[in-house]
Amino acid sequence: MKLMIASDIHGSTFYCNQLLECYRKEAPARLVLLGDLLYHGPRNDLPQGYAPKEVIEALNAIADQLLCVRGNCEAEVDQMVLKFPVLADYAWLNVNGLNIFATHGHHFGEDNPPPFAKGSILLCGHTHVSCCHEHNSFTYLNPGSVSIPKENTPHGYLILEDTTFIWKTLEGTPYLKYNAEKSVN
Repeated sequence: MKLMIASDIHGSTFYCNQLLECYRKEAPARLVLLGDLLYHGPRNDLPQGYAPKEVIEALNAIADQLLCVRGNCEAEVDQMVLKFPVLADYAWLNVNGLNIFATHGHHFGEDNPPPFAKGSILLCGHTHVSCCHEHNSFTYLNPGSVSIPKENTPHGYLILEDTTFIWKTLEGTPYLKYNAEKSVN
């Protein structure tokens, strides 16, 4: 199964539309969103094309194709306008034999992972920094931010195909790769 994973759209219709164009080209089974969809938060400047109502419309159009977890910027009022569940703090995914704990990263993260079996994948957004860090008992993966990347990382997303994760820019250029096959139990 092929999945597309993204985080931290922060209400930018400009970058959301680019992400959705990549989604159409990549043609994954599902789009996994790791939170912070609509609001930019008090610590961030407004992203280019900030128009949360347009992001709502764009995401609701593919509601049946989304799997989403709650970010620190989501509120109950967001669930009232979104046609897909957005208030779960995490989701356990078993994809292609991989044990994946998907969350935003503000409760559980690289420095405070949940208890899980050795070889699991901790998939988080929140930091806006794309990365892959292997630890003794888990691997931490972050797709970075769609709209407000930090630490000179690109606007981008993550693809999971078979047991390989590939980080790509919104132009579709791969820039990081991780094969999790050794994590398969």
